[in-house]
Amino acid sequence: MSGIVHGVTGDWEIVIGLEVHAQVIASAKLFSGAATAFGAAPNSQVSLVDAALPGMLPVINRRCVEQAIRTGLGLKAQINRHSVFDRKNYFYADSPAGYQISQYKQPIVGRGTIQIDLPDGSVREVGITRLHLEQDAGKSLHDQHPDSSYVDLNRAGIALMEIVSEPDLRSPEEAGAYLRKLRAILRYLGTCDGDMEKGSMRADVNVSVRRPGDPYGTRCEIKNVNSIRFVQQAIEVEAARQVAVIEDGGKVEQETRLFDARKGETRPMRNKEEAHDYRYFPDPDLLPLTFSQEWVEEIKRSLPELPDEKKARFARDYGLAPYDAGVLVDERATADFFEAVAEGRDAKQAANWVMGDLFGALNKAGTDIGHSPVSAEHLGQLLDLMADGTISGRIAKDVFVAMFETGKAPAAIVEEKGLRQVTDSGAIAAVVDQVIAQNPDKVAEYRSGKDKLFGFFVGQAMKASGGKANPQAVNQLLREKLKG
Repeated sequence: MSGIVHGVTGDWEIVIGLEVHAQVIASAKLFSGAATAFGAAPNSQVSLVDAALPGMLPVINRRCVEQAIRTGLGLKAQINRHSVFDRKNYFYADSPAGYQISQYKQPIVGRGTIQIDLPDGSVREVGITRLHLEQDAGKSLHDQHPDSSYVDLNRAGIALMEIVSEPDLRSPEEAGAYLRKLRAILRYLGTCDGDMEKGSMRADVNVSVRRPGDPYGTRCEIKNVNSIRFVQQAIEVEAARQVAVIEDGGKVEQETRLFDARKGETRPMRNKEEAHDYRYFPDPDLLPLTFSQEWVEEIKRSLPELPDEKKARFARDYGLAPYDAGVLVDERATADFFEAVAEGRDAKQAANWVMGDLFGALNKAGTDIGHSPVSAEHLGQLLDLMADGTISGRIAKDVFVAMFETGKAPAAIVEEKGLRQVTDSGAIAAVVDQVIAQNPDKVAEYRSGKDKLFGFFVGQAMKASGGKANPQAVNQLLREKLKG
């Protein structure tokens, strides 16, 4: 779907902003020493601070602050060396304090930008409004008992970075591209694992519609969407709903909604709160957060090469097309794998094997490059065997399948299966003579001008040799002998 909804009364433009909650990679929570490991037994990782018992005081986790600064630098954003923690007041059963410690007017990270790569090859810049630190709530469990809901506080107090975009996105596809790029940056930085299935990255989606060129319309927020595919579907559904409301003479109400993926609809959750409804005020238990510029510079020096810079280098140094470079840098593990294969070899050939045969096999097996049975070292060795003429390109495909199934080195498979390429000109000449002798009618047709039959003879010769004959030698001998 494009960024335009075709309504009964004309075209409408979608305006999208995203608030992404990214769980900080840290071994302890934001204000307590409780563990953060995923999958622990309910309420087994809860300190007295997380349970909000009277008299408990929060103590800020330096590692979480460092991760927020690191992320801000990765987003090319302003780092605020003076920020304030506020209490955001509301009651939920899974938030025992009755408030959330967050940041409001003075966040740790200010304005930044993300470049997104669009399917047509173009690049767009999306503004980041802010990044602030806050603590997560617990989790209500409604499927444990027929009459009661249970509460698991393991997640309560875990550090989140809320990353808020400007309303710069105009289509579901752009929103998907933004989330993929943001997730890639976070993973490169090592500040969030981006695993939406485990809830460590989730998005609140703000959607409104307007006539192209008009001021912004009234937005609705779709809460806690936990996959990129669902984000795109929710935008499409909600934009169509808003257009229908307006065209029916109604008015879009600012509210919070939930997306039901099974029914393909959004439904009201509550009227959208304004900031004053939360009664923000500075947390009296926490001093303003201040740190030195020297610490910021130290963190900056430790940053890895990020996706945009790596993509530019791959295009420049390896001669790759921008699209191919973009695919290879999407995950850091993939980029590292490709570079290991390409070192000292034909980079374009390496890219084709990684993105073609390897990606295809991994996808079919339902696994990722981190669990690939074929190592970068072995794939590089396979390219070497083709380069030195030990095996042909066609045989290499069969060897790769065997490598993926067994994890063995390519040279071992070539020897085991007797796949070494035949380069002996006498042996190849005998095969060519055999093919010509077996197809006199085709030879006559070829010599009468049907040049396209040449491919038939090549195929027959390769088949007769079990695919082992050197293709260049086959071509050369066939041309000589078919002249008559």
